[in-house]
Amino acid sequence: MSVETGRITTDIPARLDRLPWARWHWLVVLGLGTVWILDGLEVTIVGSMSEALKPGDTGLGMSNFDIGVAGAAYVAGACLGALFFGQLTDRFGRKKLFLITLAVYTVATVLTAFAPSPMWYFACRFLTGCGIGGEYAAINSAIDELIPAKYRGRVDVAINGSFWIGAAGGSLLTIPLLDPTFVDPSWGWRAAFALGAILAIGILVVRRHVPESPRWLFIHGHEDAAERIVRDIERTVEEETGRPLEAPGESITIRQRRTIGIATIAHTAFALYPRRTILCFSLFVGQAFLYNAFFFTYGDTLTTFLGVEQTGWYLAVFAASNFVGALLLSPLFDVLGRVRMIAGTYLLSGVLLAVAGMMLGDLTAVTLTLFGAVIFFFASAGASAAYLTASEIFPMETRALCIAFFYAIGTAAGGISGPLFFGWLIERASDSGDISRIAIGYFVGAALMVAGGIVEILLGVKAERRSLESIAKPLTVEDAEEPDSTLPPTPQRA
Repeated sequence: MSVETGRITTDIPARLDRLPWARWHWLVVLGLGTVWILDGLEVTIVGSMSEALKPGDTGLGMSNFDIGVAGAAYVAGACLGALFFGQLTDRFGRKKLFLITLAVYTVATVLTAFAPSPMWYFACRFLTGCGIGGEYAAINSAIDELIPAKYRGRVDVAINGSFWIGAAGGSLLTIPLLDPTFVDPSWGWRAAFALGAILAIGILVVRRHVPESPRWLFIHGHEDAAERIVRDIERTVEEETGRPLEAPGESITIRQRRTIGIATIAHTAFALYPRRTILCFSLFVGQAFLYNAFFFTYGDTLTTFLGVEQTGWYLAVFAASNFVGALLLSPLFDVLGRVRMIAGTYLLSGVLLAVAGMMLGDLTAVTLTLFGAVIFFFASAGASAAYLTASEIFPMETRALCIAFFYAIGTAAGGISGPLFFGWLIERASDSGDISRIAIGYFVGAALMVAGGIVEILLGVKAERRSLESIAKPLTVEDAEEPDSTLPPTPQRA
């Protein structure tokens, strides 16, 4: 059920989209985009320390399958956290939720460092995932609503790709912490989680200065606050660039609502935009299986089959390639367009992954890492674009929950099953020591990525350099076209 409060005319979206890039936008990037660094840090620490968690005396006595369960618990928490916090983000605002979800992550990470048993560890991984999943919905919504249209693609893809900064940092961090000559084995893996919480606190300090989304504010009846924020942003950008701003574009008329019901959101995704729903589901399933299956268990693969004792260096190289790929390819999503770039990255990475599966028995730790670096140079940009797609092709009122929904459903299908499937494959293949027996996991991931690329070709949306409101009109704009005598007239605001 939706609660309507009035109708206004506003040019706030056009004013935000016509802004030139300034230092103020870097504040948004640093304050909000760093969540992916935390996610990368979390995932990599777990992947790198799989061996440290196995001993019963210094670790938690976990098996190969338990490592996969821990990965699945993290992803399950992320899925449920995305859905729970996603609807709260659309209801209570972006800023409140991206502060709350970061706090959830921080507390859960600290508790992980004190885990006395596998069950405690699994529970903490689940709660950590809840915080990160909620972050995805709140942060992607806020970023896309604050970044100008012509920069949105490259910024979103690059920020999502910053996951791999955290991954590289986590990989390098575990090298000294898991060195028994440097740190006691019973404390090294615990210290890694504690350090992640310290980074989160630093991010929280920066994030407090990022404003609420003006787009969310004016739709939910807070047009005066939205106007004040936009005027402050405009004044700051003018001062930083040293030149006057261009005149804004067209205004839109909005029927304001305090709340928007879940039924309205579901109807929007499945009845108004069924093709876009299929598109997002396909993109999320492919990238979630590929990443969560391959990366969550990559450290275990290196140690079990290829005799690697210290996986940090290998994972750091792999992570660096992912970030460089997202960073270098991100401008092309605004220049060449969404459809060409998303389809191309999905198809190419899928084909290369299938080739890696066929050659798996002949690869060493070094060549497997190099092969993975090439594959994920392209896959990282495509995976980042899945989040970009979900955040920009649905109406404003449903944005956060749509991001959460597709992240949760796609990740549940690909991200929970992937680590469990790979963990099971590794467990079975470890008896014979034949790494080629896990190649079937590579082939499944390749098939899902290729399928995602084909769906993008058929159903992709050309959203490059377009305002969010032109890609998908706010539901309140469509309603406002029909006069409603039950609503009192309200002053129009420019």
